[in-house]
Amino acid sequence: MKRVLFSIITLFLTSTLSAQEKKTLKPTDLYRIPAVSDAQLSPDGKWVAYSVSEVDTAKDRRVSHLWMQSFDSKESLQLTHGDEAASSPLWSPDGKYLSFLSSRDSKTGSQIWLIDRRGGEGAKITNIKGSLSEYAWSPDGKRIVMVIGDPENKGKEEPKTPRPIVIDRYHFKQDIEGYLQHLHKHLYLLDIATQKLDTLTRGEKDESSPVWSPDSKTIAFVSNRSIDPDKNQNTDIFTIDARPGASMLQLTSWKGSDNNPEWSPDGRFISYLRSTSDADYMMYDQQVLCVMDVVGENNKTLTLSLDRPVSTQTWTKDSKNIVFIVTDDRTRYLASINIGNGKITTINKGDYVFNDINTNQSGNWVVQKTDPYTPAELYALEDKKLRRLTFHHQNWLNTVQLAYGKGFESTSNDGTRVSGIVYTPDSVGNKKYPLILFIHGGPVGQDEFGFDATRQMLAAAGYAVAAVNYRGSNGRGLDYCKAIYADWGNKEVKDLLGAVDQLERLGIADPDKLGIGGWSYGGILTDYTIASDTRFKAAASGAGSALQLSIYGSDQYVLQYDNELGAPWKTADTWIRLSYPFFHADKIRTPVLFMSGLKDFNVPTIGSEQMYQALRSQNIPTELILYPNQFHGLTKPSYQVDRLQRYIDWYNKYLKK
Repeated sequence: MKRVLFSIITLFLTSTLSAQEKKTLKPTDLYRIPAVSDAQLSPDGKWVAYSVSEVDTAKDRRVSHLWMQSFDSKESLQLTHGDEAASSPLWSPDGKYLSFLSSRDSKTGSQIWLIDRRGGEGAKITNIKGSLSEYAWSPDGKRIVMVIGDPENKGKEEPKTPRPIVIDRYHFKQDIEGYLQHLHKHLYLLDIATQKLDTLTRGEKDESSPVWSPDSKTIAFVSNRSIDPDKNQNTDIFTIDARPGASMLQLTSWKGSDNNPEWSPDGRFISYLRSTSDADYMMYDQQVLCVMDVVGENNKTLTLSLDRPVSTQTWTKDSKNIVFIVTDDRTRYLASINIGNGKITTINKGDYVFNDINTNQSGNWVVQKTDPYTPAELYALEDKKLRRLTFHHQNWLNTVQLAYGKGFESTSNDGTRVSGIVYTPDSVGNKKYPLILFIHGGPVGQDEFGFDATRQMLAAAGYAVAAVNYRGSNGRGLDYCKAIYADWGNKEVKDLLGAVDQLERLGIADPDKLGIGGWSYGGILTDYTIASDTRFKAAASGAGSALQLSIYGSDQYVLQYDNELGAPWKTADTWIRLSYPFFHADKIRTPVLFMSGLKDFNVPTIGSEQMYQALRSQNIPTELILYPNQFHGLTKPSYQVDRLQRYIDWYNKYLKK
C-alpha cells in the first residue's frame, strides 16, 4: 500500500498561493480533476473506504482505485494501483477485509476481489460469466448476495459471424446496453468459505437492489413482476429467504415505482422510496420516503408534505429515525424524520449539495458534499456540523482561478418565479459580459450550488454563464415539475428568456452578445429557443432533437411517448406542435454547433443531423460534430475536452467580434 500523509505545512503553503499566481481554468484542466465516490465506513467507524477515479491520459480513460481515510483525519492510504480499475468497495462485517469489483485477470467482466485492510495483494473470489452489477455482504460475513445478468451467447465466445439480432420486445433499445434481448438480472448467493454459488431467483423478470436483514436470514429486493414490465414502471419491494428454492413475498403493491429498500438496524422495519404517481409512466415525478414492517403491513408515507424529492435514506442506529437528502431549489440538504411522530428536522443546509450518506452501528457518519468552488469530497458529520476528511482536489484547485457563482431570480412573462445561478469571471458587481445561457438536461433535474466544470470553463473564457431552473425542473414541487407535461418548449422558453431579460436588467448580460447551449434536453430547448427568438448570436445544441415526430421508435422513450403524448397516428397534431423547431427552422438566424455521440440510443444522432441539414440547406452557419463510439454521455476524456474547447471556440467566433 502507498501511504500518503497530509502535511499541515504543505497544505498551508499551497493554500497561500495568491490569485495573481493562479492560472485561468482551461478545458485541458479536466484531465486533472479526480472523482471521489462510494464512501463506506468500517464496522468500527475508524476508517472510510472509497473510490477515486483519475484520467489516464495515455489510454484516454478514467481509472478508479480504492483509498482509505482515517476518520480522525490523520492518515490517508491508497489501497489499489495499476491499469485495471477497482470500484464499489465494501467492508467485510468483521472489518478485516475490503471487497471490491474489478475486471483484472478476467475475460468475463467484473469479479469480486478481497484485499486485507492491513496490506497485501488482492485475491479474486468469483469467476462469473454474466454481468455482475451489485453485491452485498450478509451481516454475519458468511455469504454475499449478487445481482448477475445473463451472459450473452450463454457465456460462450462470440461467433466469428455474429448472429442476427432478433427484436420482439416493446422496449427494445437502451443507451449503453444497446438492442435489448431476453437477458435478465437475477440474485445469486456466494458462500465465502466453500466458494459455492447458488441461484436464488430465476425466470423472465429482473431483480435488483438486494439488502440483507440484520439477522442474515432474509433479503429484500426490487422487481417488476407485472405481465409486461416493458410497458410500465411498476417496481415493488419483495423479500426472500436466503436459501435456494425459497419463495418470495411481495411487500408493496403501489402501481407506480417502489425502490431502494433499507432494513432498520433492529430488523423490524423496511424503509423505501416511492413515486408519487401510480401511472404506467410519469417523467415529471418525485420520490417520497415510506416505511413498513417486514411483512409489508402498517405502511406509512413519511415525506409527502415536503413536496420535494428525497433520496439516499439511511437509518440511525437506534432504528427510530431516518436520515435522507432533500432536493430543494438549487440545493440538496440533509434532513431526518422520526418514524414515531413524523417530525422532520433539518440537519445541515446551505448553498451547497449533498450527494451521499453513509453510516453504520459505530454511530459515525460520512457524507459527500460539493459547492460551486469544490468538487465532491468526503466530510464527517458530527452533531450537525461538517469536518472535511478528503482533499483530493486541493492541489489542482490551488493552481486555477475559478469563476464566481451566485443565485438570482427572475419572473417570466406569465408571472412565474424562476430560480437560477449565474457564473462570472470575477465577483465585480455591475460588470457587463457576453452571456451564455447554458441549459440543463433532464428535464427533471436542477442546476444547483455544486461544482459545475462546464460552466466554470465557459466563465473562465470571459463569459457570464446562466444556469436556469425552468419549469419541468425538480426542487420546486410537483406542480412546477409537471407544468410542461405534453407541452414541451413552451413554458421552458418563457422561463429561459425571462432569466436572460433579468440578467440584462441587472447589468450582467450584454444584450448584443448572447449565446445559448445545452446537452440532451438542454440541446432540445436550445433548438426551441432559437426558433422562437432571434436575439442569440451563437448556439451549441448537443444530443438534441427537434423533429419529434421522427424520433418515435428510434430512441428509448416509447413508454413515455405512448403515455404522455399518445401514438403519433392518433395524436399527430400534438407531435407536430412539439416538432416546432424543425417546422420553423426558417425562423432561425443563429449560427449553431450541433454535437452527438454516434452510439447514443437516448437521443439518437438523427435529431442533430436533421437540424444540421435544415440550417445548412438555408445557408445558416452550422457544424455537426460526431463522437465515435460514444453514448449519450461522453466518457472518453479527450472527447470531453474537445467538446469544451469547441464550445469556447464557437462562442468566441460569434460573441467576441
